[in-house]
Amino acid sequence: MTIRATHGGTGAAIASTLRDEILAGTYSPGERIRQDELADRHGASRLPVRDALRILESEGLVSLVANTGAWVSQLSMTECDEMYRMRERLEPLLLSMNVPHITTDDADGLELLAEAMENATDVERFLRLDREFHLSCLQAVETSVLGSTVLNLWNRTQHYRRAATRLFYLEEDRSVHHDHHLIVNAIRLGDADEAEQVLSRHIRRSRLELSRHPEVFQ
Repeated sequence: MTIRATHGGTGAAIASTLRDEILAGTYSPGERIRQDELADRHGASRLPVRDALRILESEGLVSLVANTGAWVSQLSMTECDEMYRMRERLEPLLLSMNVPHITTDDADGLELLAEAMENATDVERFLRLDREFHLSCLQAVETSVLGSTVLNLWNRTQHYRRAATRLFYLEEDRSVHHDHHLIVNAIRLGDADEAEQVLSRHIRRSRLELSRHPEVFQ
């Protein structure tokens, strides 16, 4: 029991490190994850490494093939488009469920994040703040299925969100910042319908931008 608990804790720690690396772009979509290298790097056996990979598979970040190995999840343009369409429906719904329960202090924190994103000088900082902003809006209400589904979609599309964000930075499009402030304002007013509509448009804009850049998926 103690041995298994130790393995479980080590697996969770390895998963946490690998999750951060995948989301930060250290690993590319489709890149193979070497289990022996992970084990050596963490001074662990293969068992907690396998535990870690199963955790990340459940989160949509890793694809496991029996008796073959593990790879960072990769999407085709069609798959990514479908997932963004799912986000357009599901994430605004989850936000609308959360709006009545988001406190004034929480809204103040979201406003600070929106302002920090406007002042971000590089894509990676913007991405970290953007993820914190959007996921923070979705944590006031516990759900049995919807929350984990939305998080899975966020994880699986992270690399392509990075690509879309780089395009946004190059084009100096300020609409994304405007959307963030509109979402905060709707939350402050307790207007769940408005928050839902703004977020849906916000996600759709990213989907349409990606659809104009098939090279991102090559």
